[in-house]
Amino acid sequence: MKRRVWIVLAVALVAIPARADPLVLGRFSSGDTDGWQVREFEGETRYRIVEVDGRKVLEADSVSSASSLYLERKIDLSETPVLEWSWRIEKPPGVTDERTRDGDDFAARVYVVAPGEGIFGLPLGISYVWAGQARVGEFWPNPFTSRVMMFALDSGTGASGAWRTHRRDVRADFLRLFGRKVDRLEGIAIMTDSDNSGLSVRAWYGDLALRPE
Repeated sequence: MKRRVWIVLAVALVAIPARADPLVLGRFSSGDTDGWQVREFEGETRYRIVEVDGRKVLEADSVSSASSLYLERKIDLSETPVLEWSWRIEKPPGVTDERTRDGDDFAARVYVVAPGEGIFGLPLGISYVWAGQARVGEFWPNPFTSRVMMFALDSGTGASGAWRTHRRDVRADFLRLFGRKVDRLEGIAIMTDSDNSGLSVRAWYGDLALRPE
């Protein structure tokens, strides 16, 4: 009887699939920004590793500027579809309407970029933002391109100065926002910008990693 129990347990253990290890994309806590490149749009937001609250993080300082840090990398979402990161802002930029081109400024953004369909298909992107006006959970097309959807995960000044951690199922969000099943990414970006408002904003970003469901 005891032998049968051990056989059943052994078979059960073999049948349990191994959990995938997290895929760390931004290891800022180690002072590492390897692979991340600046992409400038209007002036240059300053990105640097600093120490905040006893840990190393990425600081983004924008003065009427817009540039991103972009990691170009082919990423398989089949085993690690959940993106996890933390961010903190000083304050949102004082724009009136974030859905317009003149108001398209955010203290903190994290972009995920999926390849387009077909040979000439343009990429699709989701921009997770800390909004100033939009309500948490709201989403809308980017005013410059319908290929990017904006998604407010935090909003306003209530949590300014506090760290906020988010976990998003990227595949589920692409399906919800674009009606498209996405199994891989071709890049991820961080962006703090204030070029449209002409103001100053500052944010801090912790490590970014993709995790199993």
